[in-house]
Amino acid sequence: MDQSLPTSGTYVCHGITWANGAPCLLLAPPPGKPLLHAQVVGGRLAYRVNDAGRWCTGRYRFADRVRVEAVACPDQAPAETGGQCAACTARDEFRFAHQFHSGGHVPDALAAYMAQPHWLYLATFADGTTKVGTAAEPRKRSRLDEQGALAATYLAKSPDGRTVRFVEDALSRRLDLTQTVRAAAKLKALAALRDLAPVRAAHQQHLDRAAEALSEMSIPALLEPWAPPAEGDLLRAPVTERALYPHDLREGEHGLTVLACVGSQGLATLDGDDLPYLLDLGVLKGHRITLGPQFSSPAAAVQSALF
Repeated sequence: MDQSLPTSGTYVCHGITWANGAPCLLLAPPPGKPLLHAQVVGGRLAYRVNDAGRWCTGRYRFADRVRVEAVACPDQAPAETGGQCAACTARDEFRFAHQFHSGGHVPDALAAYMAQPHWLYLATFADGTTKVGTAAEPRKRSRLDEQGALAATYLAKSPDGRTVRFVEDALSRRLDLTQTVRAAAKLKALAALRDLAPVRAAHQQHLDRAAEALSEMSIPALLEPWAPPAEGDLLRAPVTERALYPHDLREGEHGLTVLACVGSQGLATLDGDDLPYLLDLGVLKGHRITLGPQFSSPAAAVQSALF
């Protein structure tokens, strides 16, 4: 269940999640206590990064045949490959999902999860970059919300996760579409956003080509528009004045009031400063932070990203 941002305590941050329909910081308290889903929009995020290390962000487990859920590392151990410790990596059966359609080890729980319906989608970002992706039925909404796209459309519904991955690969090859977009590129594109018309035009162009390709593959195209969540309205408004946050969120102290969120990208103001700043809250993943109202950001002297 979501809750307000805590005003004290030390946590390992698991990054931003939209699993419950709103942008939340997923925070791991001391071992033995459940993960916290702390809503970020409208609240003051004030914290200090405790050290330069990276800590394990746990694993995913199958809650039932059709859902997965995040689980904190029981030891809050230092992170190794992929942001996990060796013990959490060994117990994370969901990690095989990315190679599910290309063979290899398939745990029974993963096979059951992938047997449910999946969606194929097209997502376009602030600079017109467009990716093709997939989401399991229970993740249909949250998967797109967390992407940070400005326009998106569900292309088709597949009977299972194996089939949808083959279609994703085929579309990616035919249309020269990427399957991943780096968070830093998303943030840079939002900073340069001046007009939504080119974004919409790029999305429609790719959508037309994708529909044609699906038809050629004899796959019914549903073309269901994704409705962007209201928490990102200010970030999707190109007239909103904003600047890139000039400090590294992964070190030192920070005090931010988050106004909007698109994916993991946020728009926030500092104490005593009316200029909104763009930042990527996702970079906090794996860092241990202490929350407290006494923390604030260093002074910032920057030029607006809009002229």
